[in-house]
Amino acid sequence: MYEQLPSHFYPKTIYIDSSLSDSEALQQIREAGFTLPFTVKPDVGMKGILFRRIESWEQWSRYHQAVPVHYIVQDWIQYPNEYSLFYYRHPSEKKGVISGFIQKDLLQVMGNGVATLAQLVKLHPKGANRTKELKAKHEANWHTILENGKPYFLSYAGNHNRGAQFINLAHEIDEQLQAQFDKLSLHTKFYYGRYDLKASSVKDLKAGHSFSIIEFNGCGAEPNHIYDCGLSLLQAYRTLLKHWSALYKISAYNHRQGIHYWSFQRGWNFLKAARKHFKKLEQLDVSGL
Repeated sequence: MYEQLPSHFYPKTIYIDSSLSDSEALQQIREAGFTLPFTVKPDVGMKGILFRRIESWEQWSRYHQAVPVHYIVQDWIQYPNEYSLFYYRHPSEKKGVISGFIQKDLLQVMGNGVATLAQLVKLHPKGANRTKELKAKHEANWHTILENGKPYFLSYAGNHNRGAQFINLAHEIDEQLQAQFDKLSLHTKFYYGRYDLKASSVKDLKAGHSFSIIEFNGCGAEPNHIYDCGLSLLQAYRTLLKHWSALYKISAYNHRQGIHYWSFQRGWNFLKAARKHFKKLEQLDVSGL
């Protein structure tokens, strides 16, 4: 997916074969010019599963030895704000629709100079429900008293099921923002999906600079603006149906242009393989790697 984007719009990226020895993989990473910190994630992934910010070579080695699939290495993007933007465009039209725009606050606690990490997690409205998983991932600091006023990130994955809080930015959707993503869609022929990106500000994103696309999710993308944005259950269902309708129209049009549908059997086999793949990754993700 990344190769379809203009190279200046996404982080430096390489793909690592998990079957390589540590020395072979390390050579590829260093020859590509990576320095700490950087991020790793499965080449085929979702929901922030096995997404990690690598802060030491020892941590990377543990990840490389444990992960059972090919994975991506990317530069750590320093822009302070993370966003998701859902966009779709009918192939016969020049202008698309930005259906959702949110800011993502990562799961974190704030040190007070008194409480340990464990105590702060138990007081966190989302962290308290993930104590077992978070303890496994932060065992080394679990009983450490955190410095007053210092944030501690429990997850760097901006996914709702990883504890991120979403802030609705629908009021920021305007012609300027629309024009940026129409231009990108026309360049890439991405007709439907969600851009996850980091930027210095919404203003800079609209101006087309100081941002980086960290992930693009296609037809399997969830319109994540249904979460934390004040929608009722019925409104959320309506939003999903609206997106499925748009996806159907895009697919039907492309089919008429000669793009073949998958057979039912091929689709069924793909879904079975995907479930097996993600189940294996999820089991490893909660192990504390």
